[in-house]
Amino acid sequence: MSQQGTQQGNPTPQFNNQPTQIPVPNAGAVLTLGIISIALCWCYGIVALTCGIIALVLGNKALALYKANPNNYTLSSYNNVKSGRVCAIIGLCLSALMLIYVIVVFAFIGAAFSAMPWEMMGRH
Repeated sequence: MSQQGTQQGNPTPQFNNQPTQIPVPNAGAVLTLGIISIALCWCYGIVALTCGIIALVLGNKALALYKANPNNYTLSSYNNVKSGRVCAIIGLCLSALMLIYVIVVFAFIGAAFSAMPWEMMGRH
């Protein structure tokens, strides 16, 4: 085991002249929230929109960290971030469509109830 990296001012310890790589921060959270945003898009869209937005924000920050110094992070965690962002975008689109659908349905139901002749309902 060589401690060359820490002695020369490099904070990353080296073993056999290979720098250790760490996972991209929040890679698992981005993937999990992206999948949840797809799975819950049918629940009126609100929960999925929230999860998708959080996943996109965390994913963008993680991608910026990876692009700033890709040698410090593992490739598998980078792929998790990319997959999570794709899932979040799909979940956002589906949940936005679901939310629009729910709003339209409630608007039609409200319009139908307001157009009914309520005054005539009680008379026979």
